[in-house]
Amino acid sequence: REQLAREGVETRGVRVDPQRLTSLVLLGVRDEQTFPLIFYRENCADSALCEDDIDEGFVASSRSILITGTHFSLPNAASAHRKAIATAKAHGARVILDIDYRPNLWGIGGHGAGESRYARSARVTDVLSSVLPDCDLIVGTEEELHVAAGIEETLGAIRRIRALSSAVIVCKRGPRGCIVFPDRIPDALEDGLVAAGLDVEVYNVLGAGDAFLAGFLSGYLRDEPHEVSARLANACGALAVSRLLCSPEFPTRAELDHYLAYGSSHRALREDSRLNHLHWATTRRDIPKTLRVLAMEGRSELRQLALRRSIPVERLARLEALAVDAVARVAAGRGGFGVLLDGTHGAAALRDAERAQLWLAQPVERPASRPLEFEAASLAAHLEPWPGALTVKCLCLYHPDDRAELRGAQERNLLRLAAACRAQQRELLLEIAAGGLGELEESTTARVLSRLYELGIRPDWWGLEPQPGASAWERCAAVIAANDEYCRGVLACGLDERPEGIARALALAAAVPLVRGLVAGGSILTGGAQAWLAGEKSDETATVEIAARFAALVEVWSTVRDPRLDRAERSAN
Repeated sequence: REQLAREGVETRGVRVDPQRLTSLVLLGVRDEQTFPLIFYRENCADSALCEDDIDEGFVASSRSILITGTHFSLPNAASAHRKAIATAKAHGARVILDIDYRPNLWGIGGHGAGESRYARSARVTDVLSSVLPDCDLIVGTEEELHVAAGIEETLGAIRRIRALSSAVIVCKRGPRGCIVFPDRIPDALEDGLVAAGLDVEVYNVLGAGDAFLAGFLSGYLRDEPHEVSARLANACGALAVSRLLCSPEFPTRAELDHYLAYGSSHRALREDSRLNHLHWATTRRDIPKTLRVLAMEGRSELRQLALRRSIPVERLARLEALAVDAVARVAAGRGGFGVLLDGTHGAAALRDAERAQLWLAQPVERPASRPLEFEAASLAAHLEPWPGALTVKCLCLYHPDDRAELRGAQERNLLRLAAACRAQQRELLLEIAAGGLGELEESTTARVLSRLYELGIRPDWWGLEPQPGASAWERCAAVIAANDEYCRGVLACGLDERPEGIARALALAAAVPLVRGLVAGGSILTGGAQAWLAGEKSDETATVEIAARFAALVEVWSTVRDPRLDRAERSAN
């Protein structure tokens, strides 16, 4: 239920069975044509579906219901489906049948026959034939149409189905696309409404039928012409079979529209970086419209301070926990607050931040490294144990006029980082600091962003230092908008000046809609850290002081930011 809700699916009709587990399938990918499957469906939750689980009011409120042939293999589930069909018909809803024939789920062939897609069965034909007259749309492969009709010749099977039902019939033909038969059945199969398939590499067929049907229904339920629905269906199926995972990699509408409009230069669609970015950017978790983040930065300074005073470095972990508590107090249950944790002093602060429902990030770079270096030699191994909700933050000291050798070294590591984040489905906050490395002109940071986009680096967030003027911010925003319309936005960073300087810097940043908040640390933490580390201040006193400093900065942002500029995330659909 939780995952369905995250995907934006209506869950009022979901029933939770406290006695049974959700069914499971194990998939093997051997080659382009061999995909061994083992289904775990004995005594699972959906196999226990019964008439009492059907909410007639909920079904009556729907424009359509989708039923699958598989569930007619069990008497109790079949009764539930028939009740849902009767209710839908009584209230004018359309009934859609996905034949979805798996012989071993009907007890034919045993557990090891999960990959089998066809076995002749009079029992299956009798059951499915009794359902066909009530359907408005029937979708199946050629083999599935054969078993539904009891005729092992495709055109003859379709004619038999037409004799039983006036439904629109869709015959799926894998890489050859599909054929739609909205009414009269022609003399030849190819005289139906043919929608040609798309030439893509087949990487995994599991879920291809579900993706196909999702695409078809996205047109059919909006009363689009069948040609449009079939084109959407073929594209969804192509994107699904070209990727390894099942439903997590089905396309979003934005991704689908891009593919239909521009196609792809890659036969293996999973290698298309633009499609991959669109998929990632339109399936990320939701976030608040603005972010106010306290950074546990100044890592080197605090460590050196602890060493000079012979204070156990582990005590810094407690300081992180106090900082998290301070932010939670300022947030007071409101969204849009976060912490950037050091990550080297244990997991206690991280757990506290998760419980407080704060936005979370953690640095991956070695402090002050130039060229950029990471804390660990293997990024994949370093990131693997991080919680999924933790954003990867990287500060890169990069100036566009750096010598070519230095720029090249930095860019290679940034490409490594971007690839690692995408491979592990992690968001990336890339902070660029050019000030102090050369002239910080109106175009300096925008030139850096342009170069990194040119390399194919598309972070979820940019972190940018205070810019020399409004024009500099506008140039940065223009570069981002031109290269990644789904970028989360910019966070203003490097706010370690005196209060009046911070207010001026934030006022310039806040005028730009794409700037969605701030990241600040430095003096907020280190101001009272020395006395606390030395034991001269209590935990409560230190927490109150950190909270007061952070709240003051948040108030500055609230004062200079026009709330009308805060935008919702661009929708995937």
